[in-house]
Amino acid sequence: MKIALQLGLIPGTTTTEKAKWAHDNGVEGLELGVWGGGLEKCQRDADAINGLVPISSVCGNADEGGNPCFDFLDPDKEKRRKAIEGSKALLKFCGEVGAAGQIVPPIFGGPKVPDLSPYKAAIELEDGLMVAALQELAPHAAAHNTLFLLEPLNRYEQHYLRKLADAQRVIELAGAPAGVGILADLFHMHIEETDSPQALRDAASYVHHLHLADNTRHEPGTGDIDFVAAFSVLKALHFTGWLAYECSISGDDKAASLAKSLAFVRECIAKA
Repeated sequence: MKIALQLGLIPGTTTTEKAKWAHDNGVEGLELGVWGGGLEKCQRDADAINGLVPISSVCGNADEGGNPCFDFLDPDKEKRRKAIEGSKALLKFCGEVGAAGQIVPPIFGGPKVPDLSPYKAAIELEDGLMVAALQELAPHAAAHNTLFLLEPLNRYEQHYLRKLADAQRVIELAGAPAGVGILADLFHMHIEETDSPQALRDAASYVHHLHLADNTRHEPGTGDIDFVAAFSVLKALHFTGWLAYECSISGDDKAASLAKSLAFVRECIAKA
C-alpha cells in the first residue's frame, strides 16, 4: 500500500512547491485533477512535478476543450462521444506518466435517460450505455498499461453507482475486460455500505485504487471511520495499490493537519 495526495490538498503556491512538500514528507504519489484545464493542465502539472514524486492517478474527466465532462450516460450521442474521447486522451496521458489509472464517476445526480418501463427502466438503459463505453475504453486503457477506474459515489451525489457491487455488476456485464477496475472511496462507502471491509473483500478482484477521507470528509483521523479494519482487508488481499487522499484539510494550519493525518494513516497501516 502506497500513500498519495491529491495535488490540490498540498501546501504551497506552485505545483513544484507542492511536489517538494510531498517528497519531503514521505508521500509516495500525487493524484492530479482535470479541473481547471483538463489534459493540458495535467500535462503542465506533470512537467512541474518533473519526476520528484510519481504520479499515481488522474481524477475526473474532461472533454478535448478541457471542460469537465461526465456525460457517459447522457441520451445525447455527441455528449457521450465527447466524454469517451476525452477519457481516451487522459488514459493515454496516464500511460505516458505511469499512472495507475483515470478515476471517473460516470454521472452526477439523477438519470438523464428516460424510464421506458416496461421495456427498460432507466437503470437498464444506463447499464447498456456504460457497457458500451467500457467495451471501448477498457482495451484503450489496457493498450496504454493503465486503467479506467469507475468510482461509486454516495446517494447524495450519484444514483447509478453507489456501492462497490454496482460497479462490479457493470464491469461483469461488459465481460470484465482488462483495462477497467474500481476506485473504492472509504468516505462514500461509509454512507452506502453496510460492511465496508466485506465490500472490499467481495470486490477484491476489481479494486485497484482507494480514496481516503474520514466521515467528516476531512483528512483521515478527524472522524470515526475504522481505517485499520479496511487496511487489514487490503493487507490480507496483498493489495499493492494507492491510498490517495481526497478530502478537505481541517484547521488553520493545513500543513500541520496534513502531516498529522499522514502519521495517523501510516500508524493504521502498521496496525493492520
